[in-house]
Amino acid sequence: MTFDLTPEQDQLRDAVRALGRRYGHGYFVEKAKAGEHTTELWAEAGRLGYLGVNIPTEYGGGGGGITELAIVCEELAAAGCPLLLLVVSPAIAATVINRHGTEEQRKRHLPGLADGSQKIVFAITEPEAGSNFHRLGTVARRDGDDWLLNGRKCYISGVDEAGHVLVVARTEDASTGKLKPALFLVPTDAAGLTRSKLDMEIVSPENQFLLYLDDVRVPADALVGESLDAGLPALFAGLNPERITVAAMGAGTGRYAIERASEYTATRKVWGGRSIGSHQGVSHPLAHAAVQVELARLMIQKAATLYDSGRDLEAGVAGNMAKYAAGEAAALAVDTAVQALGGAGMTTEYGVATLLGAVRAGRIAPVSREMILNFVAQHVLGQDKSY
Repeated sequence: MTFDLTPEQDQLRDAVRALGRRYGHGYFVEKAKAGEHTTELWAEAGRLGYLGVNIPTEYGGGGGGITELAIVCEELAAAGCPLLLLVVSPAIAATVINRHGTEEQRKRHLPGLADGSQKIVFAITEPEAGSNFHRLGTVARRDGDDWLLNGRKCYISGVDEAGHVLVVARTEDASTGKLKPALFLVPTDAAGLTRSKLDMEIVSPENQFLLYLDDVRVPADALVGESLDAGLPALFAGLNPERITVAAMGAGTGRYAIERASEYTATRKVWGGRSIGSHQGVSHPLAHAAVQVELARLMIQKAATLYDSGRDLEAGVAGNMAKYAAGEAAALAVDTAVQALGGAGMTTEYGVATLLGAVRAGRIAPVSREMILNFVAQHVLGQDKSY
């Protein structure tokens, strides 16, 4: 057992950290408040190969795994630039297409995902069903050689930046008559696909949308995989990378907040010549938050290692635990940083309160802490299913 990164992973971490700090949290917040996207950072990360670290080399990627992509997510977040679309496009979409798409789909989409020139977002959540794919109302039906999609999706990130959306729908199994999940690559400019922006109390350059699919027609090759049998494994293929990279982004955000607060409390002097950080009432909460972030990072490393080793079932447990731990740690770290900075903590200038909405959302999405506890109770502790 080793906790050391390989020399190549160490170099990746250092390089991504340098890129993120060159842009910084000020850039991130400025873009978000102007209603703009982090286009320059995304494009440069793509040119440097960071967006495609988990994509095979034959499709223009770096040939690494989710471990490497988690490093990219964490280090950009630790520099104050937590990019949600790293989770959606390289982690979910690229993994699904690489593992379960056709060769033509891999050739068509993976090179663009690797260099950042293409983004594919993910649409599973619905107003009524949430993320419960057993109750999804979005249905795909055959119409000649094409498919017709109808339904609604909500909280879909980055649709306005993407060329395609990976839609989870249900199709009728001809042999059984039962509905089964399937994934479709739908162009965001497809006829019948409309969107409505959701106003969120989160400082982020990435927007959330409601999607409406009204007889959206796509060709047969929009179906991910060679047949409908690819649907369920393709859906689950994206979930572990999603959990792990979201967790990495949370851990990076926690590191960023603790670093900002530590710099402030080590130099801020109010009573005499001692820094406020010399008082345990200030330093202990920050130290506690730092411990929680580091524990989350260890679970993220374990989950990513299991996933990259092909141990999907074990990675599912570890990935959910990592997401839970990182969500709690990030929320604690940012809240503790705000408290340590006092009034300054609530200003835009000091760059920690700007993350409150995002880390609070991290305890809800992409899977809530309560559903993770249900998962652990059932699959680890052997308890009866509670829902």
